[in-house]
Amino acid sequence: MAVVAALVFVVFVLIPHFINADALRPKVEAQLSSSLGRKVKLGHLSFSLFTGSLIAENISVADDPDFSATPFLEARRLQLGIELGQFLFHHQVRITDLTVDSPVIHLIRARNGRWNFSSLGHAASPRHTTAHPAQQQESIIPALSVDEVKIKDGSATIASAPAAGKPVLCTDIDLALQQFSFMKPFPFQLSLKLPGDGAFQLSGTAGPVSQKDASDTPFQAAFVLKHFDPVAAGIVESGRGISTSADVNAQLASDGTNLTSSGKIEASRLRLARTGSPAPQPVHLDYTISDKMDARSGQVSDISIHAGSVAAHVTGSYRLAGPAIVLDLHLAAPNLPIDALEQLLPAFGVVLPSGSKLRGGTLSANLAITGPASATDTTGPVEVDNTQLSGFDLGSRIQGIRPFGGTSGGTEIQKLTADLNSSPQSTQLSNISASVPQVGTATGSGTVSPSGALDFQLTARLNSSSVAGTVANGASGALGGLFGKSANHASNNGIPITITGTASHPTIRANASAMLKQATGGLAGSSSGQKKTSPAGMLTGLFGK
Repeated sequence: MAVVAALVFVVFVLIPHFINADALRPKVEAQLSSSLGRKVKLGHLSFSLFTGSLIAENISVADDPDFSATPFLEARRLQLGIELGQFLFHHQVRITDLTVDSPVIHLIRARNGRWNFSSLGHAASPRHTTAHPAQQQESIIPALSVDEVKIKDGSATIASAPAAGKPVLCTDIDLALQQFSFMKPFPFQLSLKLPGDGAFQLSGTAGPVSQKDASDTPFQAAFVLKHFDPVAAGIVESGRGISTSADVNAQLASDGTNLTSSGKIEASRLRLARTGSPAPQPVHLDYTISDKMDARSGQVSDISIHAGSVAAHVTGSYRLAGPAIVLDLHLAAPNLPIDALEQLLPAFGVVLPSGSKLRGGTLSANLAITGPASATDTTGPVEVDNTQLSGFDLGSRIQGIRPFGGTSGGTEIQKLTADLNSSPQSTQLSNISASVPQVGTATGSGTVSPSGALDFQLTARLNSSSVAGTVANGASGALGGLFGKSANHASNNGIPITITGTASHPTIRANASAMLKQATGGLAGSSSGQKKTSPAGMLTGLFGK
C-alpha cells in the first residue's frame, strides 16, 4: 500500500512536467477569443493535475475598439477547469469551469447609453458562406458552456464617455455564474463594495445573453444595497447639498427592453438642500419605477415618502440626456401631519427660528419638480393650516412697534399659503397670505438665498383686538385724514413689514416711514396749517416715544 501511494504521488508530481501545457496556449486563446468576441491574451500556461486545471499567469481581454484601446479586463491569474481524460489522452481542451483572480475591469458607458461590454459574446459572421440564414445565425452564437464562472476579489471603475465627473470605483467584486451558457438562462450571484462602506448584492437568473447588446440580457433578481453614500461613491457632487446613508431592498426584472424595479428605501441622515441639515430620523420610501432601456427614459409609477400614517406621493417621468438625468415629476402631499413632518423639514433646508417648534396642524403641497436631477426647479402652491410655532412670540419680535403680548410664548398660525419657486439660485415665495389670529394678517413676497439670507416685503394688518394693533391701524387712518385721505382708504394700506436676517435668527421690522407715506400720500413734510394731537398721541403710543 505504501508503494502504491508513493507511485500515485510520483505520478501526480511528474505528469505535469511531461506535459507542455504552454504549447496549447494559442489554442486556448483562440477558443476564449471566439467565445467572448474579444481578443484574449494569456501569459505562461501550466497544468495542475491536483486541481485538474490549466493555469495562466496573466490574462487580458481587449475592449471594444469604439471605446478604448486599453484592455477591458486584466487579471493576474486565470484558472481553467478541464476534462482530464480529453486533455491527457486526446490533447483536447474542454473547459468545465473558469475562475479569474483579482481582475481589474474598466466599465464605460457612452452618451447614447451603450456600454463597452455590450458587444461581449458577439462572434463575427463569415463574409462568404452558402449556409442557410438560420444556420448562419446559429453558427455565430458563442459555444462556450461551462459549469461555473467565477470572478474573485475583483475591482472595477465605472466611467462615461466623454468623461463626466470622477469614475466610480467598486472593490471586492465576487461573481458566480452557474451552468453558464450564452444560449440559455443561468443563475448568478454578485457582490461588491462601494466607496463609503457601501455593500451591494444581486442574485437571480439571467439569460439567454442578448446577441444584439449584452446589457439587454433579460434577468430577474433580488437587489440589496447597504450603507449607500452617493457622495462618497462619486455619484453626487459634494457641493450639491444631497447626502444620505441608504439601505435598499428591491426586486428587479428585465425582458431586454423594459426594466422594472420596486422596493423599499430607508434613508438615514437624509439631506436634500444646500442649506439643509441631515434629518434626525430615517426617512422611509416605497417605490415602483419602469425604464425603457432603448429609449433611455422611464416612468415613476409611485414614490411614497412616509410621514407617520400618511405619505406624500411622487409620480412622473425621467429621461437620460447624456450623463444627466432630467426629471419631470409631480409631488402630491395632501394634509400631511406637521408633527410627523417636522423631523424631515431640516433635510429640505426648512429652518425654524431658534428655540421654536411647530406643533399640530397639517401641511399640503402640490409641486412640480423639473430639470436635471442635480439642479431641479420646484414650483407650486404650499399651505399650512392650524399649527402653532411654539417658543416664538411674534408680537414681541416686530421692531419699530411697541411690543405687544397675547401670543403666550408662541404664535398660532391659522392659515399660511404661498406659491413656491425654488431653484439652485434661490427660493422665492410669492402670493404669501398669512392669518395669525393673535397678531393679524399679512400678504407679500420674498426670497431665501442659497446661504439662507431672508429678504421679505410684507404688508401687515395688525389685529385690532390688541392695543398696538388698534393704535397702528388707527394712526394710519388718522394721518390719512390729516392730509385729505379717507380713513378707510388709508387704513386699508396696512403696515409695511420687512423680514431680513436668517430663518433661525430673523429680523422683523415695521417700516414707520413707509407707513406715513402711505397714510399721507407723500405729503408728510408739507404744512397744512392744521395740527391735531390725536394722531401724534397715537404714534407716540405706537412707536414707544
